[in-house]
Amino acid sequence: MERTSARAWLVWGIAVGAYVVAVLQRTSLGVSGLDAAARFEISAGLLGTFAVVQLLVYAAMQVPVGAMVDRIGPRAMVVGGSLLMAFGQVALAFAHSFPAAILARVLVGAGDAMTFISVLRLVNSWFPPRQVPVLTQVTGLVGQTGQLLSVIPLVAILHSAGWTPAFLSAASLGILAAVLTAVAVRDSPDGRVSDEESPTWTQIRHDLASAWQHPGTRLGLWTHFTTQFSGTMFVMLWGYPFLISGEGLSRQSASALFTVMVLSGMAAGPVIGVLVSRHPLRRSWLVLGIIGAAITVWTVVLALPTPAPGWLLLVMVLVLSVCGPGSMIGFDYARTFNPPNRFGTATGIVNVGGFVAALVTILLVGLVLDLVGQGETYTLAGFRVALSVQYLVWAVGLTGFLRARHAVRARMASEGTPVPPLREALRRRRAARP
Repeated sequence: MERTSARAWLVWGIAVGAYVVAVLQRTSLGVSGLDAAARFEISAGLLGTFAVVQLLVYAAMQVPVGAMVDRIGPRAMVVGGSLLMAFGQVALAFAHSFPAAILARVLVGAGDAMTFISVLRLVNSWFPPRQVPVLTQVTGLVGQTGQLLSVIPLVAILHSAGWTPAFLSAASLGILAAVLTAVAVRDSPDGRVSDEESPTWTQIRHDLASAWQHPGTRLGLWTHFTTQFSGTMFVMLWGYPFLISGEGLSRQSASALFTVMVLSGMAAGPVIGVLVSRHPLRRSWLVLGIIGAAITVWTVVLALPTPAPGWLLLVMVLVLSVCGPGSMIGFDYARTFNPPNRFGTATGIVNVGGFVAALVTILLVGLVLDLVGQGETYTLAGFRVALSVQYLVWAVGLTGFLRARHAVRARMASEGTPVPPLREALRRRRAARP
């Protein structure tokens, strides 16, 4: 495609709307974590199990979902995912026991897993390649407005009408997204999943192996792993209790910070997309800068002996808001280092990274809170110790990222596409100036 049609923007708008609803369903338990703990009479460790199970299902389904997108098309996957999430929210609305609530979050995690990869495939099919990096960022950032739906209207319904009406309202949006997608979205301008024949399962297994063997795919996975987990952990479960019970903020102030986090992420996304599009050989430096900023701000917040001042918490959420757009660079690695026929498979591999890291972090934070709480689980001192587990995850992620980056550069050099050292690139740029 050389130009973008009005139909492409319509398809994209509806698909992104379905992703917005998916993010609402994903984060709905995070803003209601304290209410869930009281409703099901569970500890911090068991509360963390909700998000861990949901993310475990999400991560485990990424590679199979990527293969299914390549085989049956993104439209069917978005419709199916929206309906699964709606059923899960209905089940959660009427759940009164911990096992029933866990089953409901399994359905939400499964439906969520089917959505984002499918929307990215639609972007790749409907838009020219020059627009894909920026639109990938825009898709991710617009989708994050689903967090606003959870921290503002969902919380308002939860505290005014109660648990059941709140989650039934979320389910109704899922059904609406499924209907709109089924009516208005097509897999591509010509209606086909791809220009090639639908791949056989043997070909899918071959594509999976080929995608994993390319170091560019692994670089995308470790990019996603290391940049995304801290913000996801914060949004999905522990951010709200940390701000309210740990830092002593009111619910209104905590919701305001979450709103700022979403809006600043929306502003950062296009900037990162443009930088990635214009400087593809410098993507890894951008990733390292984002990771370094996250490590720095968490270190300052956790090192303070008293609750952090409001301006510092604002800086923290601004930094965390960039982590989501930063993780999208991983999908650009998947796109540029793999042929179109295995784009869905490679994207699924990359998308595993951040959610595996997030679920491990969420589980560890809950377990540590229980160990150090001694009857008062949600204290600032407990959160300081528990949230320090992030440094272990960063260490693992950075090790994998640097090893994959070295392998990518070695392969590019062997293929005749050497990457100049940063100092040499700066020297050439200065020499080119008038």
